[in-house]
Amino acid sequence: MTMSAGHLIVKTLEAHGVERIYAVPGESYLDVLDGLHDSPIHTVVTRHEGGAGFMALAEGRLGSVPGIAMVTRGPGAANAMIAIHTAWQDATAMVLFVGLIPLADRGRDSFQEFSLEGWFSTTAKAVFVLDDEHQAGDVVARAMRLASTGRPGPVVVGLPEDVLVRTTDSPLPTVLPLPEASPSSAGLESLTSLLREATRPAIIVGGDAWDAQSSAALANFAAAAHTPVLADWRAYDAIDHDAPAYAGWLGYGRAERTVKALNDADLLVFIGCTRGDVLSEGYTAALNTPTIVVTADAELTGHAGRIDAHLGVSPAQLVAALPAGEQVRGSRGPQWMETLRAEQLDFIVPGADGGIGVDLGIAFESLEAALDADRILTYGAGNATLWGHRYLSHHGPKSLVGPRNGAMGLSVPAAVAASIMHPGRHVVAICGDGDFFMNAQELAVSFAHGGTPLVIVADNGIFGTIVDHQQRHYPQRPSGTTMTNPNFAQWIASFGGHGEFVESTEDFAPALERALASGLPAVLHLKTDPTTMGPGTVAHHTVENSAGANA
Repeated sequence: MTMSAGHLIVKTLEAHGVERIYAVPGESYLDVLDGLHDSPIHTVVTRHEGGAGFMALAEGRLGSVPGIAMVTRGPGAANAMIAIHTAWQDATAMVLFVGLIPLADRGRDSFQEFSLEGWFSTTAKAVFVLDDEHQAGDVVARAMRLASTGRPGPVVVGLPEDVLVRTTDSPLPTVLPLPEASPSSAGLESLTSLLREATRPAIIVGGDAWDAQSSAALANFAAAAHTPVLADWRAYDAIDHDAPAYAGWLGYGRAERTVKALNDADLLVFIGCTRGDVLSEGYTAALNTPTIVVTADAELTGHAGRIDAHLGVSPAQLVAALPAGEQVRGSRGPQWMETLRAEQLDFIVPGADGGIGVDLGIAFESLEAALDADRILTYGAGNATLWGHRYLSHHGPKSLVGPRNGAMGLSVPAAVAASIMHPGRHVVAICGDGDFFMNAQELAVSFAHGGTPLVIVADNGIFGTIVDHQQRHYPQRPSGTTMTNPNFAQWIASFGGHGEFVESTEDFAPALERALASGLPAVLHLKTDPTTMGPGTVAHHTVENSAGANA
């Protein structure tokens, strides 16, 4: 069947199970947009290319196929770069399509010309440019497969506008199943024998490749093996927080005793992740501990320190091959696991932080109680997220989207995408005032597509993480870290959403109840104390002249 290359791209995405694409339209890929006109794929038009990229990243993390974003050349591609860097460092599958100038205009510094390979080659798994219309389907199929296999990540595909309108008789490419593998008998024996011999082993879980079945099976195995499970930074939805083996997370905002546990362990088994920068406290913790890594990434990207065995399989493929946990606990009793579990339960008991405005320690206790168990939580970057990490629980995989690379601006677009993907579920974005207004405009997309996310904005009028660092290195010299904010509740109300400005702790729970009951995109704008840097921590410092919201 003859069709344009642009239409073949759409057909190939349909065949790969893509349900949504996130796009800022551009004249450079009009033929793809035309193909989407009659397609079952839902086109979600966003307000900024960074928002489109972050929504595609959320789709890739929460769904079963890579998330898809489409933007135009030059400035549009530049705006999408933040999502590509995040997907690369977070190991999340997505494909970014970028409309390009016509082939004949190359090398002439034509309008919005740039080098796709030059920009993206160091932060993507691959960069393809479609120079042959007959390869349109094959290039898309290759991009989808590459984004999902090995260590997942972003793939960038350039679409010259004149190539898209050319016709082709090339058939729709076959959708190949993802490779199936089992751990080698030698690798599995190495893992089980080392677990059997260890006195204080620990399993560290992470990455996006978990499903409900493999997560539950791993939790049961670990409990029976008397082995605590720690989670990588912002990947702690990999295990149910009610599991008796779950002992907390590593990385920013963690309990001190989780780092001690990492250093005290005599065997570390990483499943779905590696011993990277944040997890290892800046390449200082447990680098020489006997280590097994289970990941499909043949290159072990980001892994630091010792490694005794590498099993090149996914978490699900490993868990399916594991013996019963009782067979690998040897003479190890439950004390090591139970002690860490008890310490974790103590750590997550909410407490008052004190200070002016809304006390987030108390407020997040109300939030945890009000949300359904299958809630989806999205995070931006900054100190405001630490209350959520500590006090809000997860009960299954694919319920958390947060930038493991620390990118700001992800919380709102990720929540919008999650709410569109999963109508009827509680979807809550947790962010600070700086993070919120980086992509707050994407809440408008919720109204167009039926999403009803709730956004909790902790407004302390400062870039809290930077102030925290500033006070350690340049005490009593605040500089360049304050913000003046509007009333975010009034702002969302102007769209027709539900907004409330909350200035006191006792007003939070009633406002939350009204927001959840509204059935609308909602923002709760919480005025918080700028001297409170995280749960249970108060920094006594001078803050720049910081104007708060006008209630």
